[in-house]
Order: sequence, then structure tokens, then C-alpha cells
Amino acid sequence: MKKKKNFTYIGGQAVIQGVMMRGKTGMATVVRDDKGDLQMEAKRITPPERRPGWMRFLFIRGIVNFVLSLVGGMQALLRSAEVAIVEDEDQPKLNKWVAEKWKVSVSDIATAVATVLGVVLALGLFMFLPQFFTDLISEAAPEAIPAQGLWYYLIEGGFRLVIFVCYILLTLLSKSLRETYCYHGAEHKTINCYENGLPLTVENVKGCSRLHDRCGTTFLFIVMFISIILFSIMGWLIGSRIQTGVAALNFVLVFLIKLAFLPIVAAVSYEVLRLLAKIQNPVVLPLKAPGYLLQKLTTREPNDQMIECAILAFEKVLDMDADPESPEKTFVTETKLSKLQEMMKKHFAQKDIDEADAEWILSLTLNVPRSELGQERVVTQRECAKILSLYEERLTGRPLWYIFGNTEFCGYRIEVDERVLIPRPETEILVQQAVAALSEGDAMLDLCTGSGAIAVAVACEVAKDRNVSVTAADISDDALEVARKNVRLNKANVNVIKSDLFENVRGKFNLITANPPYIKTAEIATLQREVRDFEPRLALDGGEDGLEFYRRIAGKIGRYIVKGGLLILECGEDQAQDILKIFSHCDYAMIVKDLSGKDRVVKIVF
Repeated sequence: MKKKKNFTYIGGQAVIQGVMMRGKTGMATVVRDDKGDLQMEAKRITPPERRPGWMRFLFIRGIVNFVLSLVGGMQALLRSAEVAIVEDEDQPKLNKWVAEKWKVSVSDIATAVATVLGVVLALGLFMFLPQFFTDLISEAAPEAIPAQGLWYYLIEGGFRLVIFVCYILLTLLSKSLRETYCYHGAEHKTINCYENGLPLTVENVKGCSRLHDRCGTTFLFIVMFISIILFSIMGWLIGSRIQTGVAALNFVLVFLIKLAFLPIVAAVSYEVLRLLAKIQNPVVLPLKAPGYLLQKLTTREPNDQMIECAILAFEKVLDMDADPESPEKTFVTETKLSKLQEMMKKHFAQKDIDEADAEWILSLTLNVPRSELGQERVVTQRECAKILSLYEERLTGRPLWYIFGNTEFCGYRIEVDERVLIPRPETEILVQQAVAALSEGDAMLDLCTGSGAIAVAVACEVAKDRNVSVTAADISDDALEVARKNVRLNKANVNVIKSDLFENVRGKFNLITANPPYIKTAEIATLQREVRDFEPRLALDGGEDGLEFYRRIAGKIGRYIVKGGLLILECGEDQAQDILKIFSHCDYAMIVKDLSGKDRVVKIVF
């Protein structure tokens, strides 16, 4: 027994203008769309070792794999059609009416109809028709070919094989199916290239055989062959016992019994195919030869672009099998809003990403309030492309508001990126306290301003009825650049300066605010990935106990705050009491809780 260099269980099938590959933990479909661009859809599947034990038993695993492959293959085929066959942006009136009236796309209806017709056609051609022709012969020569006898099933099997071969030959008349057979060839060549130990390049793949031992065409031939043997034995043993005296009823009973035996046929055929695929020996070549001959019909030599599809799909499956973190991907197609939202939330939950981010992406992209996302509508391909781009970037862990480039804070637009922290809703409590404390002619200083969100929001609010001067300070040049941009964007009257806390500050202020770094150094590594890996460490690290900046502020604030002035600090949920101890020399202090009842703001009067 001779094995290939890199034997793999990855298999696949041709789809419309593309290739689907399926591994142990993932499947990927790559399709060339109407613009000539490659689109990929990749999703996770349950690996065999994680299926219930009974599903892994000999023969039963064949039925399970057959059903899963059939369902997955049909889904990939139908999904590829949605990408490859795209309607014009100016939809026909009927399509628009269906989308608005029934909240479904015409492609959804066509997919459902095609699935039903496909099943009916398969049963009709390969089950009903052979039995019908054999019944005619049996009725014409009942003595030579008794109904449900051994010869009856042998002849019926012969009809089934002839119809199968004729069906394949007829498909060759279709230009689109001949193209699909080219993609089938690309799939086989790519797998053979990998199993032969060659790098997956277009040139290497082109030089490999387009025949493969685990081909679905070979499997179908084995199914035909096994069904002839099994049905013949069944007819010989029980055929005479199911005669009712009514020809039509006999026909139906036999048909139903064959349907019942199909899972057994599939199970045995799967084990035979699996065994033959592992044996590379001239002795078994006669058993493989019929499948190879049929593959000569169902595969064609692919061009370079087709091979690119197959390589991309294969490499994605390899990556998914090797790396549990390899991201899933989705085709850019017209789809229903509920379906898109469900998919995004599911995958966000799997990645420990707030599911609400899916709603924000849909709401902001479609310009629909989050409260109205429950109302079904069709998302166009153009809209879907933008949504999926944002969704896939969010899956990398990059915070949502960095992706959008801005967020809303106290009703004002604040631009943000990796140079500054993203303003949190909890910080709005600090702004409310600051606005309430300021009077006409007061001066305010915002330390560790970052994006400038606090200074901008306070300045814009008090400007409505009070004349207040606002200064914002930060040590980071990058943060100051963002802060100045937000000052200009909101037309806020804020003076932005570079200063390490009070280092470059001049004068005294009635109000000083700060949302300083307060995360303990050792705890930064335990933060959520989107905070730990993307938000600036300079704005997070508060020293060994998280209180370093509060001590530094306490040490120098007396020089910069007027008598009776107010200091408002944001803090971590368990830090308020420690901060009060640091400022124990002050006249008065109080703690303000956030909406969840946690200590959030400390107010100190000097």
C-alpha cells in the first residue's frame, strides 16, 4: 500500500464560477463575481472527533458524511449563484415589489424552487425512470423477467447506469456546465498538487492530474454499482412478498423501499470510496477505472483564473484546520437584514465581542435607528459590501469606533483612532458635574485630555449661556493632534496645550477635571483584547496600584486651583475611597456613582 506524500481529507466540489473546499473544521467557497473579483465565504463546521460517538461508527459515519456533504455542497452551490449571478443595480419593478412587499429577494425564491426541483429531478431520473422502464419490460415478458426478481433489479440497475452516463453526456452540451467542469478539474488538480508535496502555485497545479480517487463522480458510480447489488439481493429475498395484485401499488411500494435503502447504499459506498482512496496499487486499478473514465467527462482543463479560485479555497481550509482563530468570511450578496444581523451577532458572540456592535454597524451603515432594526428589509449588495467590510475588521478585535473613526459623546461628534482612548458613556457623568459647577467668567483645566472629549463637551455646553475659558492639556503629541481636530470640528472655544499634568500650565482655575490613567500595570494584560491591543497604553497605565496620577495631581494642584475651587476626577470602580485618602487634606469631597451604581467620579473642594 503506497500513500501519497501529503494525504489530506480535504475535499471539494465545483460551484458556479468557483470552487468549494471542505476540511475537518472549516469549509471555504471562492467564486469569481461578475466584476471578475474573487469573493470568499468561509465558515466553521463541527470536526468529526467532536460529533456524538454513534455518528463515528463504521457505516453510520458514511451516512452522516454523505448527508453533511450533500447539504453543505448544496448550500455552497446556491450561495455561489448569489455571487456569480447578480442583478443590475436598477432592479426590475417585479424584484423591487417582491422585496418591499414580502421582505425577501427574488433570488431567495429562486433558490427554494431550484432546491425542490433538483431533488425531484434526481429522484425522477435515477429512481423512478429506471423502475418505470423495467416494469414495462417485465410486463412484456413476465416469465423471462418476473417482477421484483433478480433479473428485474439487474436490468433496472443497467438502466440507472445508462441514464447516469447519458445525463453526464447531455450536460456537456451546456456551456455553463462545461465551465463548471473546468472548475471541477481545478479542484482535483489543487488537491493532487498538495498531496504530491508541491507548493500550491498555478504552474504546479496545472501540471497535476485532474483525476482524483475521492471524487464525487466516482462516489456516484460506486453508489450505482452498490445499489444494483443490494437491490438485486433485496428483490431476490423479499421481492415476491410485496406483491399486492395492484400494479400501481406494487410500483409505489418498491419505490419507497428503495428510498429507505438509500442510506445503507450511501454508507457502504462511502467506506468503499474511502478504502480505495487510500490504496495506491495497480491491483485495485480495475475497481477505480470506471470512476476515472467518468471523471474524464466531468472534469475539464481549467484556466489560470479557475486554478486561483481552487488554490485560495484550499489554502483557507488548510488555515482554518490549523488555526482555530482563522476568521470566517461571508459573500457580499443581496440578503435579508435579519439574516445578516443574526450571522454577525453569532460570530461576535463567539469572539467575545459585544453583540450590540452588530446593531451599531447596521444602524450607522443603513442609516436606520437601532430601534427599527427589527423591521425586515432587503440589504442590497452594495450595502452588504460596506457592512461586511466593517464586520470583518471588527472581528480582528479593532474597536468599533476606531473603525468608524468617530463616536458620539454627550451629543457631540468626537473623532478617535488608536492615538487616544475611546470616550466611554460613564465619562459623561463627569461632564454633567463639570457643566453644573461652572459659573460666568470661570476658568477650567482638563488634564490628560486625550481626544479632548471632556473639554469639547463642557466648552460647547457652557457656551450656550456662560462665558467660560477652557484649557485642555496632554503629554502626547499624537493625542493633542486629535484633540485639536475635535476642537475645530465642534467649533469649541478650547485652548489646547502640551503639558505633563501641570508642567506647562500657567494661572489658576476654578475647575480642574481629569480622567487620568488608572489601570494597574499588572492588570493591563488581563483587559479585553480590544482595549489591551488597540487603545494607547500611555492612557491606561496608572502605575503599580493604579493611583500614580492621582498622587501627582494631589502634590501640585494647590498652586493651580483657586480657593473654593473644585477638582472632578474619574476613577475605577474600586478606587474612590483610596483617592479620598490621597486628598484627605482638602475641605470637602464626595463620590458620584454611575448608572450601574458603581463609584465613578470623585468631587473635591479646595
